[in-house]
Amino acid sequence: MLYAILAYHVEDELLAWTPEQDAAVVAKVIEAQAPMRASGHFGPAARLDDTQKAKTLRGPGAGMVLDGPFAETKEQLLGFHLVNYDTEEEAIAAARKLREVNPSAVYEIRPVKLFVPADGFGTTRG
Repeated sequence: MLYAILAYHVEDELLAWTPEQDAAVVAKVIEAQAPMRASGHFGPAARLDDTQKAKTLRGPGAGMVLDGPFAETKEQLLGFHLVNYDTEEEAIAAARKLREVNPSAVYEIRPVKLFVPADGFGTTRG
């Protein structure tokens, strides 16, 4: 089963990090991902750009493009990880590993229904 581990953070806090602080957190996250990747459970991960650069497409027909994500929350979705585990408990354990190295982030674990698999990731394991 595929799960998305969605990473939320107070964006202003993250943007206040020095380049050195940011690089240190990213290095720790990559280190936490390594065993999951080696075991074949870890798929693509991405860090989203600033929410100020986001656009929202909504409305009927071709829709209207608006600036920003318009999320009325304290924390913003800033990235995600795709993992492939047999149980929700294993996906939660993976999120806990990521949180150990980035404790100020909030992680949401959500099942994914993949409709365009990539490079075999997400296919049924035997």
